Amino acid sequence: MAETAHRIVLASASPRRRELLQQAGWQVRVRPAPVNERRLKGETPRQYVLRLARLKAKTAAGVHVSRWPILAADTTVAQTGPDGQHRIYGKPASTAGAKRMLRQLSGRWHEVWTGIALQDPASGKVWSRAVKTRVRFTEMNNREIEMYARSGEPFDKAGGYALQGRAAIFIPEIAGSPSNVIGLPLAEFYRIWKLFEAKTNARGS
Repeated sequence: MAETAHRIVLASASPRRRELLQQAGWQVRVRPAPVNERRLKGETPRQYVLRLARLKAKTAAGVHVSRWPILAADTTVAQTGPDGQHRIYGKPASTAGAKRMLRQLSGRWHEVWTGIALQDPASGKVWSRAVKTRVRFTEMNNREIEMYARSGEPFDKAGGYALQGRAAIFIPEIAGSPSNVIGLPLAEFYRIWKLFEAKTNARGS
């Protein structure tokens, strides 16, 4: 692989995040940082993904020694119910679970939230952001739900679907970052990357 100016440790096993970074020109080392992802009582989707992203970055920094900056991310899918409460959709564990999620998303808007945290290995400073994208599903009939749930695609995806895969035919409208729905909001990541670079350059001058 040719050397690049941008090098990063990705504290995630997500192949989609790795591919997005590589396509944007980063050299990536994958170093997952497993943490307890249980949602705390009263946490909003934004608070939830930000906390997990920061926790993953901190955990990775404590386990993997590297001079490269560490990027961690967490993505979740949420809907707001009539009572104003947020329903969080994680990764379905079964075909039945995937079908339940798809029925709840069908014909409605929902939100995809991703928290990102970039940690400077030299100073320990962390830059973090949470990004929201709104996604609309068409009405899916029972045959379509059954077909998609049995495709195998939903099982490692928050909300049980992949915009970059077969689910694209059911998503006519997106408001916000498409790469956020895939797992990493690239434009927002680049904004905090430039803050990291500015600090690094100032330290070296």
